[in-house]
Amino acid sequence: MSDKPSVLFVCVHNAGRSQMAAAWLAHLAGDRVEVRSAGSAPAEQVNPVAVEAMKEVGIDIADRTPEILTYDAVEASDVCVTMGCGDACPVFPGKRYLDWKLDDPAGQGIEAVRPIRDEIKTRIEGLIAELLPEDGAEHEHT
Repeated sequence: MSDKPSVLFVCVHNAGRSQMAAAWLAHLAGDRVEVRSAGSAPAEQVNPVAVEAMKEVGIDIADRTPEILTYDAVEASDVCVTMGCGDACPVFPGKRYLDWKLDDPAGQGIEAVRPIRDEIKTRIEGLIAELLPEDGAEHEHT
């Protein structure tokens, strides 16, 4: 059993917002947080514009595959973040649920996806500060 905090990002297709959020968290928190993402109706592939937007900031999500949302994924996560798309997570006691209202990047051009990507990064930085409050002190020793 891991003592690391774990976060699950959920959006319907698991192709844009949740993939970008998972990638930001993995990139910024490294292996200090367990990261999952899923969708209730996963797409066949990650949104290519989301891939392009993340590539611009040096994060490659081209090899990610949208996953189906499972009870197990929710049960195994401390925090479940839905992305403002009406997806309902199964509710388990003791879990923290957040709903981030974010525009859907589906069908949008890169100009529309960049601000969504940047908004997700800002929210992820806030989440990391909550999940890993001692983070600053810990990093000075490495």
